[in-house]
Amino acid sequence: MTFKTFATTASALALTVSLATGATAQEEPLKIGAAVYGLNAEFMQLWAAAAEQHPAVTSGLVDLTVFDGRYDALVQQDQFETMITQGYDAIVFVPIDVEAGATAVQLAADADIPVVGSNTRVNSDLLKAYVGSDDVQAGYMEAKSVLDDMNCEGAVVIIEGPIGQSAQIQRGEGNEKALAECDGVEVLEKQTANWSRAEAQSLMENWLTSHGGDIKGVIAQNDEMALGAIEAIKAAGMNVDDFAIAGVDGVTDALMAVKAGSMASILQDGAAQAQGAIDVAVKAVKPDYEPMSEIWKKYPDMAWENGENAEYSVPWTQVTLDNVDALLAERQ
Repeated sequence: MTFKTFATTASALALTVSLATGATAQEEPLKIGAAVYGLNAEFMQLWAAAAEQHPAVTSGLVDLTVFDGRYDALVQQDQFETMITQGYDAIVFVPIDVEAGATAVQLAADADIPVVGSNTRVNSDLLKAYVGSDDVQAGYMEAKSVLDDMNCEGAVVIIEGPIGQSAQIQRGEGNEKALAECDGVEVLEKQTANWSRAEAQSLMENWLTSHGGDIKGVIAQNDEMALGAIEAIKAAGMNVDDFAIAGVDGVTDALMAVKAGSMASILQDGAAQAQGAIDVAVKAVKPDYEPMSEIWKKYPDMAWENGENAEYSVPWTQVTLDNVDALLAERQ
């Protein structure tokens, strides 16, 4: 993923998008910061790229900086302090920790800077709004896919996201909801791999050594970890087709794996989450602003409501053989 300009602050490496085209000499661009939990993996890279491509950014109305939180709540808090000191107009927040992120939101609120949540949640009632997807539903959908493939019989392992992040907590709730519907399924192992393909591969290698052929299903709370489990299965000389595997996000390699029949995935529309959050953030600063992103047309059931809703829920899309080619084409 290539970004335009990099800026170094005291606390983090940030991407600065400063496009003056269309801005007038009389009107300075709005300074909006996007504090995301980390940019190592494809999903958040797609989220950040969509934020960069928002019409308000490309037209020069918004000067956008995307901060890499490096999967650390303290780094994210430092970035909030930097944005407050530098007089940002609004912040879009994708927190690594549902509880720790509340301190950063409080700091911004004390400085009268509106904060819009996106993708992952923070336990704060000070957000202007939240633009994301229902992770409980995603956790249920992915687990049900695995359990249906297993006919509700056998043993599964669960690979969790970072402990304490809202997606890990809520997808876990969805996983448990689906498991409660299958009395014949045993959970052999449950552990975090921190959204990492490499960590998940190592974890799965250990579990295959411990449990041999007893594992019939893998419920991975994101696609990267599902892909890591697939690599471990292949490295062990086992047949991926003997396992039911599912993840969440719809990253490119996962779409290819769905096409190959190796796993199931649920697409999370990070582009809609990012662009919707920017529209809401601009509206919080400019009361006469009308949304510029096309995502409101793409999801007409997610009504704009003058940017005043407390929550905007972006729908999930089950990846299937019928839609996977079209989804891959969108990545070109």
